[in-house]
Amino acid sequence: MIIDARSLPSGAAVFADVCIVGAGAAGISVALQLESSRLNVVVIESGGLHSNAATQSLYNGDVANPRLHCPPVRYRQRRFGGSTTIWGGRCVPLDPIDLEQRSWVPQSGWPLQYEEMARYYPEANALCEAGDADYSANSAVDGGMAPLMNGFVPKQFSTEVIERISRPTDFGRRYGRRLKSNDRIKVYLNANCTEIISSTEAKAVERLIIRTLSGRQFHVYAGKYVLATGGIEIPRLLLGSRRNYPRGVGNEHDAVGRYYMCHLAGTVGRLAFHIPRHCIAHGYAQTWDGVYCRRRIALSAEAQRQLQVGNIIMRLHHPRIPDASHGNGILSAIYLAKPLIGYEYAKRLHSSGVAASPRIHHFLNIAKHPVETATFAVDLLYKRHLAGRKFPTIVISSRTNVYTLDIHAEQQPCADSRITIGDNLDPLGMPRVRIDWRYTGADIETVIRTLTLFQEEIASWGGGILEFRPEEVEAAMLCDGAYGGHHIGTARMSTRPDNGVVDANCRVHGITNLYVAGSAVFPTSGQANPTLTVVALAIRLGQHLRDSFLSTPIRISSRRQELCA
Repeated sequence: MIIDARSLPSGAAVFADVCIVGAGAAGISVALQLESSRLNVVVIESGGLHSNAATQSLYNGDVANPRLHCPPVRYRQRRFGGSTTIWGGRCVPLDPIDLEQRSWVPQSGWPLQYEEMARYYPEANALCEAGDADYSANSAVDGGMAPLMNGFVPKQFSTEVIERISRPTDFGRRYGRRLKSNDRIKVYLNANCTEIISSTEAKAVERLIIRTLSGRQFHVYAGKYVLATGGIEIPRLLLGSRRNYPRGVGNEHDAVGRYYMCHLAGTVGRLAFHIPRHCIAHGYAQTWDGVYCRRRIALSAEAQRQLQVGNIIMRLHHPRIPDASHGNGILSAIYLAKPLIGYEYAKRLHSSGVAASPRIHHFLNIAKHPVETATFAVDLLYKRHLAGRKFPTIVISSRTNVYTLDIHAEQQPCADSRITIGDNLDPLGMPRVRIDWRYTGADIETVIRTLTLFQEEIASWGGGILEFRPEEVEAAMLCDGAYGGHHIGTARMSTRPDNGVVDANCRVHGITNLYVAGSAVFPTSGQANPTLTVVALAIRLGQHLRDSFLSTPIRISSRRQELCA
């Protein structure tokens, strides 16, 4: 059932067994795990079915260094479906080493085994509509995928691992009908959770205060509560709920909002091949059910241990678009069309780190290859905007047989990289966030040492030559700042409450009935885009909640009688 919260009278009380705050990938995935139970579930969503400027502006806040981090309103959507309404769909599982305690990565180590989390990847793949949980280039596609670089057999890297791309799936549109048709699940739209009211004596959440932009206020009472509002909003809500906890709920040890991670990403180097162009297959293939997938270059776990670096992957990438010497009409057309391109991709065009050629040179590239360029534009229009499963990203064979490397690297936890709240209030009376994202020298060393090793392997192979300048890596990795919408680690999972916020079951330390879902709980970022693991952990949490009610039921019917007595 879907309800507009603006229709409720002020002062109303809503009761549930489980209350989920946030209807993005995490919140909807938890709710779907409870739909077959007999539990009454309430989902609180700030936005409506469509984007709304006034609601979206509630994300506004301050950034300590705008050069390193985009405004907090970017990459996030305050609406039903959350940021899955705009995501690119890349699905990648974490690697076993990502969960290990590594002596060279401070604050590393997850309080659960990889085998435990891996159990939930198949269902997460299904919810994300990314096909089978098969991430091997040899078996994901019938007959295996073509070699990335024919004849290249690396020792310290693997080119056999792939990424899968979702449709991309808008969780609100895809699963809204299921939630709407379930009488035991009530989704309240245009409802903003502004405060968690907790009891210091009972060590439990008593209720949530919910406000609408139209001026209504009501309360939600539940047996258990799940925060699923994203890695920036979760610490904002916890830190801002200070009525009975002066430092904020769950923040007894000052861990809420700390260890804020994204990923380091950028385009580096010049890889010139000596083998024929047709011997390079860096594009997408499709599985039997139409899922797009692509090979990656992954640094092995053994090499990570030897080099004492974080996890990292690379992709073959087209030459720098602003430099028209690539001679490609398609790339030049993309450069000229940058005012029409989305925020993230256009930002990389503007901050590529290379001088842009005069526009006339780009027009000449198009004039030399008009048919190819026009055909590409028509094909892209269909595959990106009309097809049910959209073509993921632009992948183009280089005319000059020269490529760059697209890097996606782990960021180490850093206690000084954090989300805090300030004195400025939003229209609902909530303190706005302040983002102070930081990186470390070790993050840059991960990229430099990996590139150096890859350079050696390419040279040993003899099929090409990789050139890069170590002194330019830091600028290349930071030209876009903190990467995209990967807001990780701000309510980290830990065994002990003194160095984290939630336990292995995602329950807030010291609070008996409050849980967190999403990438905020990741202790480390790993190499992977977070959404698939967010969904996997949300499935796990949903099942844990369902099972916990079966073993020790806290039914809201008795709770309602107690509150109304």
